[in-house]
Amino acid sequence: VQLQASGGGLVQAGGSLRLSCTASGRTFSNYGMGWFRQAPGKERECVAAISFGGGTTFYADSVKGRFTISRDNAKNTVALQMNSLKPEDTADYYCAVRRWGTAQSMGTDHRGQDYWGQGTLVTVSS
Repeated sequence: VQLQASGGGLVQAGGSLRLSCTASGRTFSNYGMGWFRQAPGKERECVAAISFGGGTTFYADSVKGRFTISRDNAKNTVALQMNSLKPEDTADYYCAVRRWGTAQSMGTDHRGQDYWGQGTLVTVSS
């Protein structure tokens, strides 16, 4: 199983980035999918998650209204559209999946994911 994340980069405050994660090795339609981030000196946190059925989502309070998570089961991908970026959004972003994961379960416990991708760095300058 592999999760390949991409789309990070340097952007000015107020700008946008779109992260994408492609999963391979099996079908992930029965996996919840999520995006997590970790800034230096801080604990990893869930930014957004989407349930295995795609019907429910979770967003951290800090990103509500600015970030949107989506999934494409046909392509085994999960994306995170990030708008109105702020310097405090600067972090390494990771995608992860959990079998039968609900958005809420993934959002409230970052430690319980089954597979992780490598991080992609997002830097937001002020």
